Amino acid sequence: MSKMSASPSAPLSALPSGWAPFDTALGVCAVAWGAGGILAMQLPEVDAATTQARLLKASGPLAQALPPPAVARAIAAVQALLAGQLQHIDALNMDACMETVALDMQRVTDFQRRVYALTRHIPPGQTRTYGQLATALGNKNSARAVGHALGLNPFAPLVPCHRVLAAGGQLCGFSAHGGVATKQRMLATERAAVGDSAPLF
Repeated sequence: MSKMSASPSAPLSALPSGWAPFDTALGVCAVAWGAGGILAMQLPEVDAATTQARLLKASGPLAQALPPPAVARAIAAVQALLAGQLQHIDALNMDACMETVALDMQRVTDFQRRVYALTRHIPPGQTRTYGQLATALGNKNSARAVGHALGLNPFAPLVPCHRVLAAGGQLCGFSAHGGVATKQRMLATERAAVGDSAPLF
């Protein structure tokens, strides 16, 4: 079984393409997948049609289908996360038990890949700032670019951009429906101490 990876070249069993909605404590999410892994995941929008449209804008056009087992495992991990089942949340930690399907990042830039890889190192219940990620990437002045990359994140919450805050640990923009309120709710579910972000490494 392969570990979930940011690399599209990670060894994988070929997956049929498709997308599917799935229920969570936050509302109906959606996921799209293809031969290279998960193409996109979408947090709930104002309605099901908008959720689907935003997902397929990130993934490209796909037919609705039954998720294959590897994608179903990723869905189960997200459902556990959004339900606050803390004993299962590490399934979303890049260094823990990411034994599901790869993220297919062929549609994002190299800078986005690097930002997303760092973001996936943030454990549940902890936060970092855009500036901390920028510094870890080697350019402390790139915090705005980091924020832009996370605003375009097509893999939330598999890439947990809700754990990244503004300077001083302040909550700020979040591209999911509900904006900052949704971000705050997700952090509260993980029992994160907002305003007290720890060092990245």
